[in-house]
Amino acid sequence: MPHIRFWGLFAALASAGLSRADAQLPAVPPQRTTAFVNVTVIPMDRERAIEGQTVVVRDGRIATIGPAASTAVPNDALRIDGQGKFLMPGLAEMHGHVPGQAGPVAHATMFLFAANGITTVRGMQGSPYHLSLREQIARGEVLGPRFYAAGPQMGQNIRTPEIGDSVARAQKAAGYDLLKIQEGMPRPAYDAVVAAARAVGIPFGGHIPDDVGLTHALEMRQGTIDHLDNFQDAITPATPVASLAAAAKRAGTAVVPTMPLWENLYIPADSASYASRVELRYMPRNTVAGWFRSIAGGGRVQGDSARRAWKATRTGILAALNSAGVPILLGTDAPQIFSVPGFSIHREMQAMIEAGMTPYQVMASGTRNIAVHFGTLAETGTVEAGKRADLLLLEANPLQSVANAQRRTGVMINGRWLPESEIQRGLSALAASYTAP
Repeated sequence: MPHIRFWGLFAALASAGLSRADAQLPAVPPQRTTAFVNVTVIPMDRERAIEGQTVVVRDGRIATIGPAASTAVPNDALRIDGQGKFLMPGLAEMHGHVPGQAGPVAHATMFLFAANGITTVRGMQGSPYHLSLREQIARGEVLGPRFYAAGPQMGQNIRTPEIGDSVARAQKAAGYDLLKIQEGMPRPAYDAVVAAARAVGIPFGGHIPDDVGLTHALEMRQGTIDHLDNFQDAITPATPVASLAAAAKRAGTAVVPTMPLWENLYIPADSASYASRVELRYMPRNTVAGWFRSIAGGGRVQGDSARRAWKATRTGILAALNSAGVPILLGTDAPQIFSVPGFSIHREMQAMIEAGMTPYQVMASGTRNIAVHFGTLAETGTVEAGKRADLLLLEANPLQSVANAQRRTGVMINGRWLPESEIQRGLSALAASYTAP
């Protein structure tokens, strides 16, 4: 599978006039008592919608949920009219990339995630700066989703078991949340990384090095396999996809499919269809131009029949994993070729629908499944009293269509309310920064 690099993209972002936009992005809202009055709650504990509720948020937590007719609204609360609206947990980006240096590029990237209802990001391009960014966000100093920071990637740089053991332990000691596995690591070094990760108590996930292979990664119970890495290569007449899905279920491994991104890389669409994507205005013009140049050759799979077969195989893998009960986690590998942070999750969700997942299953992949994966279900992942107030207020029911997740009234992150008007103002400022001379 490809080893994708991002630092060139972030350098382009840094030189694109973002300092102007940074001053105009929404400020971090205050954490205050807020009441969503007469709203339909989609709790995501199971597939249901509860009409006519009032949800009171205080000190970053859901304080009260109850019938609107009998639930008191505190006098000091910001009242948000929920009539005809739907309140659900915030979504997640489980394979995000964030700049490795402080400044407006990182702030803009985090804003794009938040602007699309993403209240949790698992960063998969580690940097020491991410440790401080994680704390700045938690303290309310930077506007952005809750941030899980992977350490610097562990791939071709991990050549021996001794190096693998040392680096894994060092990343845990530094305070990273997980180890990011990348291509190019020999199997003995991988095994040493896994042993060290278990010894010190740090999760590991990402790619599967070719020398390791899917079967061994599942035997070692890798936490996540991103991009459906190595699944296609592992399918044989003797090992059909259903057997691989059953093995993943037994291993307790979750998958982060990143379906549209892999299509962009392997079987890109025509330039005209990409040009119509409105979210491209939120990326630097030279970056977008580079994306168009990269698809000029037609991608890594050539020929219409080969492309159809390639896509059908990947769609079938995701369908089999879902049918087997393997946890599916929402993630897109943004920013990357035609994958704009935040906006890319909506394309990912549609790809999940095409693989046969229901709207509820898709929404669970970005909410409840995330909390189960992180072991935080007592704190987050559903709309319940006592849980963290990471919420998404929508104009239409996402259980009827995943496209409704784009119809926002606003986003709440840690009890901080960001209305859609502020989101649109920030997006406009960001777009203007890329067109200004």
